[in-house]
Amino acid sequence: MLRKHFLATLAGLALTPFALNAHAQDAKPLEWVVGYAAGGGSDIVARTIAESMGASLGRPVIINNKPGAGTNIAADYAARHKDFGNLVFSADFATLAANPFLFSKLSYNAEKDFQPVGLLVRFPMFLVVSNNVPAKNLKEFTAWAKGQANGVNWASAGPGSPHHLVGELFREQSGLSLTHVPYRGAAPAIQDVIGGQVPAMWIDSATVYPFLATNKVRAIGVASPQRVATMPDVPTLQEQGLQGFEGYAWQGLVAPTGTSTETVAQFSKALQTALADTRTRARLQALGVEPLPGTPAQMGSYAKAEREKWGRVITKLGVKLD
Repeated sequence: MLRKHFLATLAGLALTPFALNAHAQDAKPLEWVVGYAAGGGSDIVARTIAESMGASLGRPVIINNKPGAGTNIAADYAARHKDFGNLVFSADFATLAANPFLFSKLSYNAEKDFQPVGLLVRFPMFLVVSNNVPAKNLKEFTAWAKGQANGVNWASAGPGSPHHLVGELFREQSGLSLTHVPYRGAAPAIQDVIGGQVPAMWIDSATVYPFLATNKVRAIGVASPQRVATMPDVPTLQEQGLQGFEGYAWQGLVAPTGTSTETVAQFSKALQTALADTRTRARLQALGVEPLPGTPAQMGSYAKAEREKWGRVITKLGVKLD
C-alpha cells in the first residue's frame, strides 16, 4: 500500500506538472531553484508545491535544478540573482544551517543574502539496517553493535549531509563504536545496505519510504518526537530511551535579499495556500515528509535555531568539507 501511494504521487507529478489557467501561461514565469538533481526528494517536493503556488500566483513556476557542492552552487546562483520578484530558492538544512560551518569560505552569506518566505517540509531521519542484521529495535541494535569486535560501519548520503551529522550525533549520544562510510548520495548507499555490504545507515523518510514498504531494509527507529504517519509501526528513538534525540533534513523557501516586502508576502501567502491544500498535503505525506506551514518570521527563527544546534555539533566534531 505504501509503495502504491508513492508511485501514484510520482505519476501525478508526471501527468500534471503545472495545470495553470490561460492568464498564468501569459505571465512571466517564476524561477524556482533547487540545489539537487531532478527526480530526487527535494525536486519532487518543489514540483508538488509549485503546482499549487503557480495557480495561486497566476503565473507558471519553472523548476531550475542546479545540483552540486551541497547546494552551494544553487545558493550562489540565487544570492547573485537580481531580477527580484522572479526567483525563489529551496534553501535547506545544508544551505542555512550546516554549510556555514562545514566550509571555511562560502560565496554567499546564509543569514544576509536570503529573505525567508516560509518553511516547506522536513524529512524525519531513520536509522535502518540490512535484513541480515539481527536487530529490530534500538535495544537489540545496541546489543548487537557492542558485540562486533571491530565496531559497526554505517553509511550516509555524503559528508556534511544531514544524514551524516544526525548519525554522528547518534554515535556520540549512544556511545557505540560506529564508523562513518560516506557515499555520493542516499541512493547508492541504500543499495549497499540492501546488499549487506554496509550493515546500517541514516536515511531520510522520502528516500527510505519505498524500501521499507517492500521490506528491503528494516527500520530501527526514527529521529523525531512522534512517529511518522505513513510509517506508524516504526518507533521513535526517543520512546526507545534515547531522550531528546531529534534530527531532520528540512527545506524552506527563500527569495534573494532585495526582493520587496510586498512580493515576499505574496509568495508566502501562495505557499501557505499550497501547504493547506488537501491534495498537495496528501502528495507530500505520501512521500513520508511533513509539511511545515508558517510565516517568514517563523522560518527565520527555525533556521537560526538549527544553525546554532548543528553549528555546535559540527564544531565539536571538527567536520570540514574543504
